[in-house]
Amino acid sequence: MALVLAAGMAGLPGRASAADLENTIYLDLKDGRVVIELLPDLAPRHVERIKTLAREGFYDGIVFHRVISGFMAQTGDPTGTGMGGSMLPDLRAEFSRSESFQRGTLGMARSQSPNSANSQFFIVFEDASFLDGDYTLFGRVVEGMEFVDNIKRGEPPANPDKIVKMQVAADAQ
Repeated sequence: MALVLAAGMAGLPGRASAADLENTIYLDLKDGRVVIELLPDLAPRHVERIKTLAREGFYDGIVFHRVISGFMAQTGDPTGTGMGGSMLPDLRAEFSRSESFQRGTLGMARSQSPNSANSQFFIVFEDASFLDGDYTLFGRVVEGMEFVDNIKRGEPPANPDKIVKMQVAADAQ
């Protein structure tokens, strides 16, 4: 009976296996929690980088320094200028056309060089398929997009919103 019950619960919304939790990010914003599904089959090195930095607490308190209505919210720069990154080396591009930048997808920000992604990432508000094949797509929002929609706009915003806490779901208390 317990086995049947456990098997039945595995299919309920909000329930994830241990493997799923390892590839899920909790992004806590001022208005609530955003749940992000990571896509390691699509961008394994970028997913690993995001998890490594999240586990170090790197993203906690970092501002959304570039938020453009109808496009995206960008964060991940400890300087808040859009010019900074982590102390880790830049990543080689993992571009793909098998997934498209649609509302709620996450991509890695980079400079002109395709192999310059480091710690900055963005969440798109609407279709941004023009980014397909030119930016690494590594995740998608599965819950809480309404909280992303509430992030203050601006380049930079006058009083930018911050990441309260970002963690790998497997590590969450």
